[in-house]
Amino acid sequence: MFLRQLEPRTARTTTEVLNFALWPFAVMTVLHQVFIEGTNFNITDDFAPVYRASLAFLNRQPIYGENFDLVDPHYLYPPSGTLLVAPLAVIDPEKSKWLFVALNAVAIVLAWYLLLKLFKLSVRSYAAPLTLLLMFASETVINTLGFGNVNGCILLAEVLFIHLLLGRRDLVAGLVMGLSIAVKPTLAPLLLIPLARRQWRVFITGLGVPVALMAIAWPLIKDPMDYLHRTLPYSLKARDYFNSSIPGSAAYWGLDSWLTWTIRILLGAVVLVSLWLLYRYYLHDELFFICTAAGVLLTAEFVVTALGQQYYSMLLFPFLMTVALRNSVLRNWPAWLAIFGFMTYEKWLLDHWQSTGRTLEYLRVTLGWSLLLIVVFCVLGDRYLAARRDGRLSSGIDPVFLLPDGVKQPEPTAPSTASPGEHHNGNDISDTTGEDENRAEPRTQSQASALT
Repeated sequence: MFLRQLEPRTARTTTEVLNFALWPFAVMTVLHQVFIEGTNFNITDDFAPVYRASLAFLNRQPIYGENFDLVDPHYLYPPSGTLLVAPLAVIDPEKSKWLFVALNAVAIVLAWYLLLKLFKLSVRSYAAPLTLLLMFASETVINTLGFGNVNGCILLAEVLFIHLLLGRRDLVAGLVMGLSIAVKPTLAPLLLIPLARRQWRVFITGLGVPVALMAIAWPLIKDPMDYLHRTLPYSLKARDYFNSSIPGSAAYWGLDSWLTWTIRILLGAVVLVSLWLLYRYYLHDELFFICTAAGVLLTAEFVVTALGQQYYSMLLFPFLMTVALRNSVLRNWPAWLAIFGFMTYEKWLLDHWQSTGRTLEYLRVTLGWSLLLIVVFCVLGDRYLAARRDGRLSSGIDPVFLLPDGVKQPEPTAPSTASPGEHHNGNDISDTTGEDENRAEPRTQSQASALT
C-alpha cells in the first residue's frame, strides 16, 4: 500500500498532462531563481546602497552623499522610504540581503496567486504552473532577485491595490498605494484609475500616508536637503546607462533633442488616445479597464519618462494576465513580439558583429515597450472605427463576435427577384437593394477587422 502511494499517477486528460509536465518546471525554476540567483554573487547589487543608507539612518549619519559620476547603483529612496527600510540594517548585510530576497520572492508568489484569483483561474488548472514558470523565467524576476531589488514588493502592492479597488475598499487601497509610493513612486500614475472611477477616498490614504511618513522621517534624516538638491534632480534626469527609456536611449545614441521630443510627444499622443478610448468605452468593464489602463500607464512611464529599466516590466504582469479575457487587447502576435522584447532574459550581443549586437540588445526593451503601446492603440482604434461604421458606438466597441445577439447588426436582406419596374413601399427596388448592400458591407468589414 505504501509503495502504491509513491507510484506516479498517469495523466488521463490534457489538463492533467500539462499539470504534470509544468509543475516540476515551475517549482524548480522558482527554487533556482531564489536560492541560486538570489544568493550568488552578482556584479550589480541594488541592495548594498539600501543597506548602507539604512545603517547610516540608524546611526544618524548623512545618507544622500552619493557620487553620481559613478555608474554603480545609487540610493534614490526618499526619506519616507528610508524610514520604512531602515530595519534592514538591524542584522548583518549578508543575512539581511538573503532575507530581503526571500521577502521579494514570497511577494511575487503571493502576487501570482492573487492574479489567478483576480482572473478566476484555478490553481488546479494548467494556467497556474504555466504563469508561475513564465514569471520566474522572465528577466524581470531573475534580475530583481539577483540584484536584490524591491520590485517584488512593489508588484504585490500593485496587485493588492487592484483587488481592493475592485472590492471598493478605497481607504485600504489608498493605504497600500501610499506605502508603495513612500518607498518608490513607480506606481503613482495608477492613481489616475481611481480618479477616473471617482473613488475619491483612495486619495485620503494614497496621498496622506507618504506625506505623513515624509513628515516623520524628515527631522530624523541627517541631510534631508541633500535629497532635494542632489538626489531628486538626479533621479529626474535621463542618464545614458542602464536606462531603456526613450530619453535614456537617445542620450546613449546621441539623438538630437528635437527628435527625442518628437518621438516622446507622438508616443504620448498614442497613450492619451488609448486611455480616452478605455475610459469612454470600458469604464464599466472593471477588471479589463483597471488592468489594461494600469498596463498602458506604467508602460508609458517606463518608456517616455526619464528612467526605465527592463526589470520594471514586472509591474506589467497584471496587464499581461488580461490575455485570459475574451476582449483582451493582447490576443494578437504583435503584442507578444513586443512582450518578448522586454520580458526575456536572452542576450542579443554578437561577438563577430559587435555593433549590430549592441544595437539589438540595447534597443530591444525600448522598442518592445513602444510597440506594446502602439498595439494597444491600434487594437482599440480599430474597434472604435469598426463600431462607428456599424453605428453601434452606443453599445460599446467590443468586437462583433463578443456582442449579445440583440446588439449585432441585422443580416443583410437577400436581393429581390422582382423586376426593375416594380416598386416596394414607394421606392425603387434597385435603390433599396443598393442601400441594403451598402449597409451590409461595413458590417462585414468590421467583423473581419475584429477577428483580425
